Amino acid sequence: MAFAKGRHSKAISDRSGMEFPYQEMVKEWNGYLVHISEYEQKHPQLEPKPKGSDPQGLLNARPARTETAVPRLLPLNPFTLANASTTITVFEPDHGRSTADVIRFRNATSIANVTEAVLNLSTGYSITKINNNTYSFTTATTANKSVSGGGTVFAGPVTVEA
Repeated sequence: MAFAKGRHSKAISDRSGMEFPYQEMVKEWNGYLVHISEYEQKHPQLEPKPKGSDPQGLLNARPARTETAVPRLLPLNPFTLANASTTITVFEPDHGRSTADVIRFRNATSIANVTEAVLNLSTGYSITKINNNTYSFTTATTANKSVSGGGTVFAGPVTVEA
């Protein structure tokens, strides 16, 4: 069966109801026959792209862990000693320590009759918090003068994990 070309034919638009030349009519995605000036493409949200399922785990997941305690470098000469006293005050800005924490000092140099062996005691010292920047501890050795010192000192836990 042969169809006419429609050179002189007219068609009615399904959208506006107006008459247009038959050859200028197009069919929309919804089946309407409309003029090319009235044509509207199908909206992309009517055919969303398929999404895959959500994965349940990561390929190289690492569980949360607790950081190991490490020694902190104190400011230069952090120890303050008073004459004829066994109490040593330590300056450590924002130390975050509490009273009764056990701290071990490393690399401290002797000062006012208190030897390196006493300051760097392997079992550490129980401290008394004074404020957020200072704390004190007591040794068995009495200082022979009032002085600040100690050199380059590290303060941290009694045991350090490698």
